[in-house]
Amino acid sequence: MAERKRPRRTRERILETSLDLFNRHGAPRVTTANIADEMEISPGNLYYHFDNKEEIVFELYTLFETGVLPLYAERGDRRLDVDDLWLWLHLLFEWMWKYRFLYRDLDQLTSQDEKLGARFGALLRKCAATVIQLCHGMVQAGAMRASDREIEALAQNAALVAAYWSSYDRVRRVPTDARPEGDAGRACYQVLTLFGPYLDGDARAYLDRLAADYL
Repeated sequence: MAERKRPRRTRERILETSLDLFNRHGAPRVTTANIADEMEISPGNLYYHFDNKEEIVFELYTLFETGVLPLYAERGDRRLDVDDLWLWLHLLFEWMWKYRFLYRDLDQLTSQDEKLGARFGALLRKCAATVIQLCHGMVQAGAMRASDREIEALAQNAALVAAYWSSYDRVRRVPTDARPEGDAGRACYQVLTLFGPYLDGDARAYLDRLAADYL
């Protein structure tokens, strides 16, 4: 006998519906009334689970943070190559696209909620720290040549481009643009090009082949 799926609880449905609406319209443009209407439940039922929209946003951020934190795990002194960087970026951009509303209105959301701002700031710093680790691993492997100062600047620039790429890509598009939104490959390419001037030999040639595939 096939096992029946557990019915989704109202709280889970609120989070799923909110994520969909926030991603489509931006969190500042969605109200709790919009969420309740979309779910065909009463506002009182929604408020039984969440006191306000800010609580929903923070809960969704927590789910996002739980997903990406394993990507920022320590890598020790392992030698790394461009493939390690490429895979890491792909996985990161997939999570960022799933919770893209967080980046669409990043400044507004983090300004309105100090706790969210502090958590998000710490996550961005972990992102930059991970890029530094990846760079040191590639330097150790002989795939990259860069000073500590250059690596620090590169890490900050990579975190910056990653954080704001989806918003930039959404705004810059024209109606005839046939490429899909949330293209993790294109996003990876934009970040990977930052590393190009610092890569040596086979690593630079491999990056060029990746770029050709994306473009």
